[in-house]
Amino acid sequence: MKDLTVRQLAAISGVTVRTLHHYDEIGLLKPASVGANGYRYYGRRELLRLQRVLFHRELGVPLSSIAELLDLEEKDPVAALLQHRARLTAERERYRILIETIDRTIADMKGETTMSSADLYKGFSPETQAGYEAWLIERYGEPMRAGIEHSRKSYARMSPAERASLGQELQEVEQALADGLRAGVDPASEAIDPLIARHRTWVASMWGRPCSAEAYAGLADLYLAHPDFVARYERIEQGFAAYLASAMKLHAEKHSSAPRRPAD
Repeated sequence: MKDLTVRQLAAISGVTVRTLHHYDEIGLLKPASVGANGYRYYGRRELLRLQRVLFHRELGVPLSSIAELLDLEEKDPVAALLQHRARLTAERERYRILIETIDRTIADMKGETTMSSADLYKGFSPETQAGYEAWLIERYGEPMRAGIEHSRKSYARMSPAERASLGQELQEVEQALADGLRAGVDPASEAIDPLIARHRTWVASMWGRPCSAEAYAGLADLYLAHPDFVARYERIEQGFAAYLASAMKLHAEKHSSAPRRPAD
């Protein structure tokens, strides 16, 4: 097989040239060779390594951990692929159930069938949610437990249509913010303000109570502290976790009611 240039590899893999350059810089995916013209060339071995990188990204593994995992997998790459297959098969089944839940919810909303309350939540992972809640309580103390319970009750009172609307709103806001990152817009820019204000409003809706500037800044810290949140945002766009958290904190600082500390 003829070696591919970075642009050719980007075209067949869907990974941007900028990302491939970044993978090279951090040692995650080095080209097979670099020509006298400075072009990077990738062979079959590098293509397979990129595939494994993308498998880990799809499964939510932080970029900083992937290189170590790949080194371990080099001893038995077939066993590593079989593990990926098992995890993806389990996820496929979960997504099948979630799609079925969506279809049944739509049918219920149209009056075509009746759906039990319990069926509204088929396919969602209670273990994952419980793990997040335990992590929050451990990190932020017992007062967090009451806040979690309040949010849970508030969400339970929402109709399926309200939940779908909130999900759509979050997706639109996150994509618009990610577009800002891709375009090089500073998170402190006034152009970002209305998007972050929408995001803060979304948070308040999910919590079922107002989201103070101080709480919003704390949420930004939480997003950066938990690897699952970081992985989720990095799947939207590389660097998005830090970009979003920075925009949130800048917004919180602008709208905080707390007195500013004097400069030293």
